[in-house]
Amino acid sequence: MASSRIQRQHQMLPPQPNGIVPVFGSSKRQSQKQWSLQDFEIGKPLGKGKFGRVYLAREIKSKFIVALKVIFKEQIEKYKLHHQLRREMEIQTGLRHPNVLRLYGWFQDDERICLILEYAHGGEIYRQLRKTGHLSERQAATYIASLTQALAYCHERDVIHRDIKPENLLLDHEVDLSFPSTPDISSEAKNLISLLLVKDSSKRLSLQKIMEHPWITKNADLTGTFSKFNP
Repeated sequence: MASSRIQRQHQMLPPQPNGIVPVFGSSKRQSQKQWSLQDFEIGKPLGKGKFGRVYLAREIKSKFIVALKVIFKEQIEKYKLHHQLRREMEIQTGLRHPNVLRLYGWFQDDERICLILEYAHGGEIYRQLRKTGHLSERQAATYIASLTQALAYCHERDVIHRDIKPENLLLDHEVDLSFPSTPDISSEAKNLISLLLVKDSSKRLSLQKIMEHPWITKNADLTGTFSKFNP
């Protein structure tokens, strides 16, 4: 999910030095700040991609924990991604949904662009699947329902996510991950999967119908957690 508007190729982002967003922990909309790397304590690396790296970070004054995504300008120049990056930033900054990762702001220096992102304590679903091999039906249903709600919110705002995969789905700190020893896939789960894996998009299950499917209504915790469940 993403956004942009470039005037000159060497000017990576708007003329102002930093993205301006409300100060962490402040409820006053007029309380704003221009960020720099000096505002953060940098912690462990969380991930590495083609264009940069993501670090755990803490804003020094408020102690607010974030994920700091560092993107190298050299890579943006090399692959001519100026417009794509800007579009992604513009869109994600404006999204406000509990199942959509927040972009709080950004700043830049001569070599890097740093995005200040909401930190998802549970990490990638992909990493959890690598450890355990599978999810319980209640866990899977809760994730699918949360993702469906997020997509419906985005589609209402004419935003389309084009890269949905386990590596891009993150878990927050409220999730209690306890996995069953053996997978047990019900006929209702298989039915939902078959309805989603339809090549013709006009015949594929809509987001609303996903939320109304018996397997979702039976298993999903629509608060997005399932710590009370016994898988």
